[in-house]
Amino acid sequence: MKLEVSHTILNIKDSNIIIEFYSKVLGFKVSDQGLIGGAGPEIIFMSQDENEHHQIGFSVQRENLDHSTQLNHISFRVRTFDEVQEVKNALEAKDFEYLPLCHGNSLSLYFNDPEGNTLEVFFDTPWHVIQPQTEIWDTNMTEDEALKWVELTFKDKPDFSKIEDSKKEFVNRT
Repeated sequence: MKLEVSHTILNIKDSNIIIEFYSKVLGFKVSDQGLIGGAGPEIIFMSQDENEHHQIGFSVQRENLDHSTQLNHISFRVRTFDEVQEVKNALEAKDFEYLPLCHGNSLSLYFNDPEGNTLEVFFDTPWHVIQPQTEIWDTNMTEDEALKWVELTFKDKPDFSKIEDSKKEFVNRT
């Protein structure tokens, strides 16, 4: 059996600001919205994929933004380096801060939505490296520059290899 991430539901406080952020900055569209059981709380479903009813959902029942959610972060894979740059540009246009981290196997942007939920958008690199690994990367690099930088930065890390050469069986390393 292979399990794939389907969707995440977050508890939120303000549906208007969350819908605006996820649609304008990340390109999601509302696929459904209504009251759970017809009486509440409100739930909003959003997706970027017409074949997925929802990739993310929001339940409007968070009362206090001072208390962090139990969720660590939601991670979204994009297929191209240019898409990471699109997200970066959208965040900068809306004055959202982000943290560009490279894990050797990915180039990521970490940032918070308007209610403090942490999100990651990442692009896979062609390399495998034992995790966890983190290095800050320069988002002003071109794709070629970034991939050369990744290789130089991580080439001496344990198990660094081309991804196609690293198809090892999944093992519990503890």
